[in-house]
Amino acid sequence: MNYPKVYASEQGCPINLVGKTGQAVQISIHAPTKYICANCERILPDWKEQPFLWVVIVLQQSQYQLVESTAEIETEKERLRETFMRFGCDLAFNLRDRGYLTDLIDPRTGYPLMSHPGAIPHNDTAVVKALLNYPVIKNKCCVLIHPKWGTAVYPSILISEAPPTIIESVTKGIAPMHEWKEIG
Repeated sequence: MNYPKVYASEQGCPINLVGKTGQAVQISIHAPTKYICANCERILPDWKEQPFLWVVIVLQQSQYQLVESTAEIETEKERLRETFMRFGCDLAFNLRDRGYLTDLIDPRTGYPLMSHPGAIPHNDTAVVKALLNYPVIKNKCCVLIHPKWGTAVYPSILISEAPPTIIESVTKGIAPMHEWKEIG
């Protein structure tokens, strides 16, 4: 399958948000990687028919560079994971209520949250590297290097069959419920 690359409803335009603490959130919508297309049934076994998929990348700016593993950094990662899970569940349920298959990937495990776990986990960092071409540092775990935030970036993924314009509209509609404001 050949999918066009799409970022939100305008090519190259991610949704830029900022939280109440000033930390940035960047959300973009893309055609899936070849890996996701080839392994959809192994990642999302409940999705019997392979729908036309879109990958929603949610990047949250961290308070810390995520290169080392300290108690503070692990607490920050857990906070960012919880923030994504709250937002991702709201987005996924809203899209599901509209009739679109949607699931979010648990950043900690790599398995879908709303479907049965697949035979293989999803790798959020590898997908962000493939779709955004961000460099990765291979440490105990792989760490992305964001062009503005350096290694202070926490990646998360949601997969949906909803069209990008619907995903963007719903994202912008629920972002304020999570105290995220749209910027530039």
